[in-house]
Amino acid sequence: MEDLRYPTGPLVRAACLTPAERQEGIAKIAATPANLRTAVAGLSEAQLDTPYRPDGWTVRQVVHHLPDSHLNAYLRFKLALTEDEPTIRPYLESRWAELPEAKSDPIDISLALLDALHVRWVRVLESMTPADWERTYRHPESGTHTLDTLLSIYAWHGPHHVAHITSLRQRQGW
Repeated sequence: MEDLRYPTGPLVRAACLTPAERQEGIAKIAATPANLRTAVAGLSEAQLDTPYRPDGWTVRQVVHHLPDSHLNAYLRFKLALTEDEPTIRPYLESRWAELPEAKSDPIDISLALLDALHVRWVRVLESMTPADWERTYRHPESGTHTLDTLLSIYAWHGPHHVAHITSLRQRQGW
């Protein structure tokens, strides 16, 4: 049986990427908002409130999670580009997903936020030099990471959550 938690496979963090891998990662980040819009197109309120797997978040929570997470990633890039190995602040994403707005707000709010955020984020990513990708930040729980690593995480993250929705739709025949 396939693991419904990881429809695109588990996360693989890369410490160093080639220029071609960076471009591929940036392209995945750039495509995420449109891919998410396609994944949720035409879903009813009841479908949006359906968990993508047993004991998982609802489609609505997944949609609201993406800009929450990607805003944090964008800020981590900006901090690492402008400070010497900044310590970033982690957050409890599972608790954020339980807040009332994440469980009940219309998804259009988060879709619009993700669109605007990704335009800004991709502009930052496309302007980075080879030396910029080697810059680091410190996560208090997991240590020091390069911006290449952060790119590899988020090139996986968007498609991973879009696949939660598309695989649910496929299983449900939506």
